[in-house]
Amino acid sequence: MIELNYRDAKPIYEQIMEGIRKLVVTDSLAVGEKLPSVREMASKMAINPNTISRAYKELEAEGYIYTISGKGTFVAEKKDVKEHRTKELLEKFDEVTGELIYLSVPTEELQERITSIEKGRKGA
Repeated sequence: MIELNYRDAKPIYEQIMEGIRKLVVTDSLAVGEKLPSVREMASKMAINPNTISRAYKELEAEGYIYTISGKGTFVAEKKDVKEHRTKELLEKFDEVTGELIYLSVPTEELQERITSIEKGRKGA
């Protein structure tokens, strides 16, 4: 479901958030689908429940999930989520692309990579 990289400088809760965001945006998690409880998820991933709780709280604030007291946490409707995530990723894309251009990576190489990704192949 979600892979964690303990060597990554990014905090574990952010990695969990990214994983869940990706699952929601790609429809791997359907609208209304119940997520594992904080305890279940913490147990499966062998991490502190507070880490899962923090990720869930922030994802709820972003509109990816919602909680019903006594029932659990569920995937929210995606009408605003995709728009929010697209904006967020385009900002990252602009930042990374700008740096690559600054480093003199040819525009053609960047376009080839995008085309390669679009066709489902790994970029070289």
